[in-house]
Amino acid sequence: MAGSGNGNVDSRVDNLISARKSLKLSLEKSKSLGLALEKAGPRLEEIRHRLPSLESAVRPILAEKDALVAVGGHINRAVGPAAAVLKVFDAVHGLEKSLLSDPRNDLFGYLSVLKRLEEALRFLGDNCGLAIQWLEDIVEYLEDNSVADQMYLSNLKKALKSLRESQTGELDGGLLEAAFDKLENEFRQLLTENSVPLPMLSSSSLDDQACIAPSPLPVSVIQKLQLILGRLVANDRLDRCISIYVEVRSSNVRASLQALNLDYLEISVSEFNDVQSIEGYIAQWGKHLEFAVKHLFEAEYKLCSDVFEKIGLDVRMGCFSKIAAQAGILAFLQFGMTVSESKKDPIKLLKLLDIFASLNKLRLDFNRLFGGAACVEIQNLTRDLIKRVIEGAAEIFWELLVQVEIQRKNPPPQDGNVPRLVSFIADYCNKLLGEDYKPILTQVLIIHRSWKRQSFQEGLLVNELLNIMKAVELNLETWIKAYDDPMLSNFFAMNNHWHLYKHLKGTKLGDLLGDSWLREHDQYKDYYSAIFLRDSWGKLPGHLSREGLILFSGGRATARDLVKKRLKKFNEVFDEMYTKQSGWIMPERDLREKTCQLIVQAVVPVYRSYMQNYGPLVEQDDSSTKYAKYTVQKLEEMLLCLYRPKPVRHGSLIGRQFSAKYGNGIPDLRRTASAVV
Repeated sequence: MAGSGNGNVDSRVDNLISARKSLKLSLEKSKSLGLALEKAGPRLEEIRHRLPSLESAVRPILAEKDALVAVGGHINRAVGPAAAVLKVFDAVHGLEKSLLSDPRNDLFGYLSVLKRLEEALRFLGDNCGLAIQWLEDIVEYLEDNSVADQMYLSNLKKALKSLRESQTGELDGGLLEAAFDKLENEFRQLLTENSVPLPMLSSSSLDDQACIAPSPLPVSVIQKLQLILGRLVANDRLDRCISIYVEVRSSNVRASLQALNLDYLEISVSEFNDVQSIEGYIAQWGKHLEFAVKHLFEAEYKLCSDVFEKIGLDVRMGCFSKIAAQAGILAFLQFGMTVSESKKDPIKLLKLLDIFASLNKLRLDFNRLFGGAACVEIQNLTRDLIKRVIEGAAEIFWELLVQVEIQRKNPPPQDGNVPRLVSFIADYCNKLLGEDYKPILTQVLIIHRSWKRQSFQEGLLVNELLNIMKAVELNLETWIKAYDDPMLSNFFAMNNHWHLYKHLKGTKLGDLLGDSWLREHDQYKDYYSAIFLRDSWGKLPGHLSREGLILFSGGRATARDLVKKRLKKFNEVFDEMYTKQSGWIMPERDLREKTCQLIVQAVVPVYRSYMQNYGPLVEQDDSSTKYAKYTVQKLEEMLLCLYRPKPVRHGSLIGRQFSAKYGNGIPDLRRTASAVV
């Protein structure tokens, strides 16, 4: 029995030990769990905060199955264009370094890169909007099907709105404009470096350089300019290119003309009294205008055609017209207008004809260079100038006869000289009949009469000039009769008849007047010369009479008194005549020398013989110098010095004009340009 009891105890002990171990293990596990829970607390807090976002992330799983399946296709369709756009954006930024470099280093490469940029920007312009639209469609789908969180969708909408707004601005950040600016600078630099003024030493070198035109731009430079123009014009920068081109090339033409000293083109009507004061400039004007048109403007016309060849005729002509205007063609034409507006005088007729001849010589060049619509200002000013030149020249020509007739009422020269009218008209009519002016004047008169619907007969010009010469002859006849002193009248007639004969013989006008007309004036000269010598100096020897001079011993005193008396009278008459005639003028040297020789021959031999025979009677007298006043040599010298023209300053001729209507005299056509410039 005891044995069985011990067995039960042992069994219970074992159970207790086992329970103890079990409790111990449970305690250890509880401790471990407590520690684990203590450590998991912060993590649980973190999970608690993340639950809303996890809820949003899990929400699409809660969407309809069909919506979840369809969203993938929408995303794929939007991501493709968007990825392509982003790729092109990256390519644009990759071009930045090349396009911000200097085009001069490699213009062709630069233009190639620029072309790529333009293509990329066109792609972006065409596709960026499409990509945005696809993305907006995705957002709308997600929103409609509650596939995404509202906050997420809101942020996505803001991003798309910002992207669409940026699409309306510069997609390249201004890179294209910067590249165009660099091309414009290169365009200007190419023009400037290759635009070299035509070297000229002076205006006198024009004749030597008349066949030399400015060197055109090298072909390679023109090609580069055309390439640059192509890109800039395609991007609406034509006006800027034209502005640069006109500025550089017009400046180059002005620099070429600078050596010619064209300041005279700025002369105004108020700065000169008559055409004579600038007639030297008018001669230069014709040469300068021809040089400018045929060489400088011709070269610019060709260059405009080459550079702007691919752009259009209107652009080429518009560009050329601006260059011509800014370089000075309008100033040339305005100078002609100024001359046409100056006071009328006969010299002005010749100058107007010079201007017409210059313009007519360049007529075909003007029509070709300035014939387009773009040159309307040049055309209008040219037409106005030609009209004024023709009307002014015709008016002066048809008034010449009247002006000669008006001079008839004026008194003749008090020194017996050839009136300026006579010398002027002789030279003037010959000029109008010469090869330089007759064809031009004829053309001007034909045009002028055609404007008035009047015909022009071939002999009209010649007949008018012959009528003018007849009026001059009538003036001379009137003036010859106007002198109170017969000797001065004969002296004047002799002067003028010889002047007409001498200056018209062998000339165009002389041939028209004929040999008989010329011989008549030569004979009149001889006739009046003989009368003049007879009635003036020819009477002087008569005062040295030998009558009553008998030199015997008882008659010396009487002879001395007679010699004194006769020498005194001779001296009085000689002094009076010499004093009066020393102020008379005979301009023709040959006639003057011949006349003086005839006077010497009429007076000096008689005086020499008289003084040789009777001079000793008075030379021994205390008052001998009173009677033997002149030696033979002195008397001859005095007579040979008669009628010489007084020195005349050229400046005194300036401002003298044709009649009361034009002024108080007639300008001398024989003046040289040096006298008035």
